[in-house]
Amino acid sequence: MPYILVLYYSRYGATANMANHIARGVEKVTGIEARIRTVAPISATCEAIDDTIPDDGPLYVTLDDLKDCSGLALGSPTRFGNMAAPLKYFLDSTSSLWLSGSLIDKPAGVFTSTSSMHGGQETTLISMMTPLLHHGMLMVGLPYTQPELMQTTTGGTPYGASHLAGIDSKNPLSNEEQTLCLALGERIAKLAVNLA
Repeated sequence: MPYILVLYYSRYGATANMANHIARGVEKVTGIEARIRTVAPISATCEAIDDTIPDDGPLYVTLDDLKDCSGLALGSPTRFGNMAAPLKYFLDSTSSLWLSGSLIDKPAGVFTSTSSMHGGQETTLISMMTPLLHHGMLMVGLPYTQPELMQTTTGGTPYGASHLAGIDSKNPLSNEEQTLCLALGERIAKLAVNLA
């Protein structure tokens, strides 16, 4: 079964919650499924002795998960207007996929969560787009035919889904944020099916 890889890093759970909603949007499309994966946190310990499987939650992503996907939804919390280091670290390891052209012409969308309204949502989304464009992926945003883009007082951008998690990362997804996550997942999945 073809799948959309929903790949994210989440420190306190807000981005993981978005990933689950995006996966539900993917699952609304017939003929494709969602595969949720995360990346390992970066630590000062040697990679060779760290566990390769997390204690709980989604599995860590492999290069094959990315190579074999029909499309990608990529998510990260904002770190000073940029993607988090663990996600960037994984993307930096994808040179073999770039050399082989494995991701060319596959649809991809991005999503993020921030602790403050002006915490760099759009710059973080753009920072995640850059390596995907280098891979030749087709970027998928959210069109303004989604009325929630004009109604939201929390997260949501045409560049991708976003969430205002709050200073303690405990804000639930607003109705608009949930709808935009679902819409992004569904849009990536529909495009992947059409392109196939």
